[in-house]
Amino acid sequence: MPVFTLPDLLAFLWFLTAWIAYSVVIEKTAKGRRTLNALMNDYRDEWMERMLAREMRMVDAQVTASLQNGTAFFASTTLIAIGGALTLLRASHDILPVVSMLPFGSAMTPQSWELKMMGLIVIFVYTFFKFAWSYRLFNYFAIMVGAAPAPEQKDTAEAQAFAHRAAQLCADAGRHFNRGQRAFFFALGYLGWFVGPLPFAVTTLGVVIVMWRRQFASDARLAFDAGWVGTSRSRPSPSRRRSAPRS
Repeated sequence: MPVFTLPDLLAFLWFLTAWIAYSVVIEKTAKGRRTLNALMNDYRDEWMERMLAREMRMVDAQVTASLQNGTAFFASTTLIAIGGALTLLRASHDILPVVSMLPFGSAMTPQSWELKMMGLIVIFVYTFFKFAWSYRLFNYFAIMVGAAPAPEQKDTAEAQAFAHRAAQLCADAGRHFNRGQRAFFFALGYLGWFVGPLPFAVTTLGVVIVMWRRQFASDARLAFDAGWVGTSRSRPSPSRRRSAPRS
């Protein structure tokens, strides 16, 4: 008897397809250059250019430290998630009766439970590697911030090239951080598989919709469009609105 039914395999294929397709659109296409994540790259360049003109760079050091601390938090959280998943891996006999009582719950064998848990562990391990590498890149970026040229050299070609390299390193760290967060979100969608193939497909679609809206249609993204009108009480004045950088 096969461990997984055809609906299970189709739902898992839909999960992989949605993850890969979303990642390709966000990172490899022209559409992705209009996302909230991509727009931040222009401000990284601007940040580094303005840093060159500052004599006192404590603010830059503080911003860099906050980026490192946020990444370290997610990396440590992922380790906790891996530990919890490993615990549940061997608790199939205690968990399966509870899962079968859930609405839309489907009967699972211990073998299918363990394979599904292994898939979840693989996602969390991938997530940890992304956050850990992002943290390391932010460490390198912090070193570059400390080694930035003096303000009187800010207009030289060497200083401008340095600022561009630092911004690229920061963008690379942010890209790996985004991939780690994306894996975290898809791990939430993956949890639907423990209820059944149909909930798995629905939760995967829900994760894609939420992430897509945040990148393309959220208030944070619309704040970069010309003529943006927010919904909050404290909207920026027209003179302070900025057009989205051209890509």
